[in-house]
Amino acid sequence: MNHKVGRIVFAFAIGIALALYGYDRVTDPLPRQQRIEEEAVVSLARDILKSFIAPDSTLQFVDPLRPDRKIGKVYIYPTEDGWEVSGHYRRREQDPWHPWLMSVDASMRLQSLLVRDENPQLVARASADPRFSAEP
Repeated sequence: MNHKVGRIVFAFAIGIALALYGYDRVTDPLPRQQRIEEEAVVSLARDILKSFIAPDSTLQFVDPLRPDRKIGKVYIYPTEDGWEVSGHYRRREQDPWHPWLMSVDASMRLQSLLVRDENPQLVARASADPRFSAEP
C-alpha cells in the first residue's frame, strides 16, 4: 500500500470538510438573527430595570451585552414563552453591585423582576407591584 497517497487523500478530504463547515457557519443567518433578538431583549431589560430602580439617574450595568466575570455571572436564556435575563447594577461607583433577574414574555412585556437591594424606596415599590420583588 502506498501510504503517501492515502495521507494526501485524507488531508484533502479533511480540508474540504472543514471548508464546507466554515462556509455553512458563515452563511447561516440563524445565529445572527438570534444575536440581534438577544441584544434587543437585553436593551429592553436595561430600560425596564432603569425605570424601576433609578428613572432619573444613571445606572452602571453588567449584563450579557457587557459581561464582567469579576462582578458575577450573567445570562440570557430563552424560555417557552419569552426570555430570562440576569445581570448586576449599581447606582454610583461607591455602591456595591446588586444582582437582578428579569423574565419577559414573547411580546417583550415584563413578567417578573427580582433585585437584591436594600433600598427602602425599592422595597416599598415592590410591595405595590406584584411583578417586582426587592429583597436584601
